[in-house]
Amino acid sequence: MGMKDQMQDKSRQAKEKAQEKAGQARQKAGQQGRQGRPDQPQRGTQNQRGTQNHRDIEDTPQQVQDRFDQDYDA
Repeated sequence: MGMKDQMQDKSRQAKEKAQEKAGQARQKAGQQGRQGRPDQPQRGTQNQRGTQNHRDIEDTPQQVQDRFDQDYDA
């Protein structure tokens, strides 16, 4: 086995080890996420979420002006 082959093997092993570690981290994070929020209700359907979108709410011109003044300290 030549030097090039040895380097490729080491590189492949390091890559596999990194992928394995990443998979374990994802798995661990997923388990913690589920354990941290057991009593939250399931998310609604697409239609239910769509009605709660704040971008769809129409503001009065005064509300728009007030928000602009706040954001830019007019």
